[in-house]
Amino acid sequence: MGAETSLKIFDYRTVDKTDEFEDIPILDVGPYLAGEPGAAAALADNIRFIQETIGFYVIVNHGVPRELMDNAYGALERFFALPDEEKLKLKFGEKSVGYIAPKSTVYVTSKINKNTKQDLNETLVLALDRPADHPYLEQGLRFVGPNPWPQDLPGFREAIVDFQQAIVALGRKMVPLYALALEKPADFFDRYFDEPIVWTRNAHYPAVEAEDNQFGISPHTDHSFLTLLPLSEVPGLQVLTHTGKWLPADPVANAIIVNTGEFLNRWTNDRFIASPHRVVPPDHDRYSMATFIDPAPDAIADPLDTCCGPDNPPKYDPVSMIDYVCWYIDRNYSTDFGGKQEGISA
Repeated sequence: MGAETSLKIFDYRTVDKTDEFEDIPILDVGPYLAGEPGAAAALADNIRFIQETIGFYVIVNHGVPRELMDNAYGALERFFALPDEEKLKLKFGEKSVGYIAPKSTVYVTSKINKNTKQDLNETLVLALDRPADHPYLEQGLRFVGPNPWPQDLPGFREAIVDFQQAIVALGRKMVPLYALALEKPADFFDRYFDEPIVWTRNAHYPAVEAEDNQFGISPHTDHSFLTLLPLSEVPGLQVLTHTGKWLPADPVANAIIVNTGEFLNRWTNDRFIASPHRVVPPDHDRYSMATFIDPAPDAIADPLDTCCGPDNPPKYDPVSMIDYVCWYIDRNYSTDFGGKQEGISA
């Protein structure tokens, strides 16, 4: 495991579901990615336990080169350092990609906090880069591009696209583990991810003082099937445990934090939790690249048979991926920046 040899790798067999988590679990995905016999089943067992208890975990030996993550973070720092008027040339609009100014979101869909103050982060939403003749682009779907790229930042697009390709490849390799964790064949979800919806919420969290009930990003759960985020060296991300404790996501070298969102939560009839999380204002500037790995637009979250039973009937009506993500963003984003929430002034 190289530099990660001192890390405590999580094993669900050593803990009880009622135990409080003192740290976010760490999983080594190296053996699985290398194709070692039994590695997929063992990893799926751990993911099942985590998804039924805390919903967040950190992976090491994931195969995404550190250089790609560093290059992408460096590119984002350069972008967010631009004057406001330059960033606003890439303004988030009807296709749901582009720049979002600070104080343009309030996560009113949150089930664990009445969020009333605008979030302090600024964001650049970029979809998976696709050719201009891709069917999703020709259909005019949201969250698929075309991306607005800055014109005067040499190497920016290349750094972002290289990272996108690597993180999407990893996401696709993680999907079969969720099928196994749900007592399904490993390829159960594969058909939904031939052409997934993928977009990255690239955020800058400035070191500013917050008002009461104000955050870098307010307490919320993601919309997604799967979220992958290379861990920042600057703390700020916190995860809510089942006992009501806000657990910090402490930095882990060359690691990626993973969680699932409301779409998979619905698909699993609440079996796999979508854990609330937040970002508190950091001591100095913090950057993040949360990539949402979602199934195809027409994928339907209809509660799985392995997650229902006579005493646990389906709790949710079926919904498509594209309908759900559009509803989620429209509720939480300002009308000034592509959403439908009125009364937010950036």
